[in-house]
Amino acid sequence: MSIEVPAFKIKTGTLPVLQLHILTTDMAQLKEQLTLRLRLTPDFFASTPIALELSAIAESGAGLNYAELAAFMLEHGMCAAGVVGGSAEQRAAAVQAGLGLFTEAPARNIPKRELVPAVTASQAVELHEQPELPGFSAVESENQPADPAMPEIPPARPTMVIDRPVRTGQRIYAEGGNLVVLAIVNAGAELIADGDIHVYAPMRGKAIAGAQGNEAARIFVQGMEAELLSIAGCFKVFEDGIPENVRGKPAQVHLEGSRLLIQPLTH
Repeated sequence: MSIEVPAFKIKTGTLPVLQLHILTTDMAQLKEQLTLRLRLTPDFFASTPIALELSAIAESGAGLNYAELAAFMLEHGMCAAGVVGGSAEQRAAAVQAGLGLFTEAPARNIPKRELVPAVTASQAVELHEQPELPGFSAVESENQPADPAMPEIPPARPTMVIDRPVRTGQRIYAEGGNLVVLAIVNAGAELIADGDIHVYAPMRGKAIAGAQGNEAARIFVQGMEAELLSIAGCFKVFEDGIPENVRGKPAQVHLEGSRLLIQPLTH
């Protein structure tokens, strides 16, 4: 009796999925603004799976034409893979349209005053070599209870360290933590991190920090030559070249409201 060779296996996994936050059910407006944005980065998505985030329209009581939107996205290199959030009716309609349902993850936004200070490249390597990263905990005394108004201090984020050049077409994702790159990032390469991104070499590709919505995330580069920079979904494409004051120089990138600011790093 021959043993049948398995044709498939099912395993759990964690994959980076970009989210498209839907702010209106007006399909004409949505497609028009998406078209304008996608003209700036025609090859950025390259068949990337996209989750449609529906929390902004969950209480609207209106539906969304998923088939029309998915077809439009596919024409522009985006693959609608499923939905996040939304009302029960909106999620049911998404399933009927052949989309999946993503589980809503807890918010990752951290107020800036609670962020662990950025580390140097050498410190990041030392942290990366440790089997576990120590966190911070509040110590309560029996005679002096903790102040309930004090904010909880988050644990230190894990750090992924890359010590070799990042090639064209290569994508690196630091899930739930910071990303430190000690070598050149070539044009066409892509760095993604849920926390901060540090590049201690020329940065010529794309850098996407705060990928899960952390608006306090930052990007630090030693030589600013990037194609695209993004923090928490706000991004900037350099069609006209890098600004002269930061071109090829050390720089940092952070959000101020909804504006992406690029500033030189001075000693």
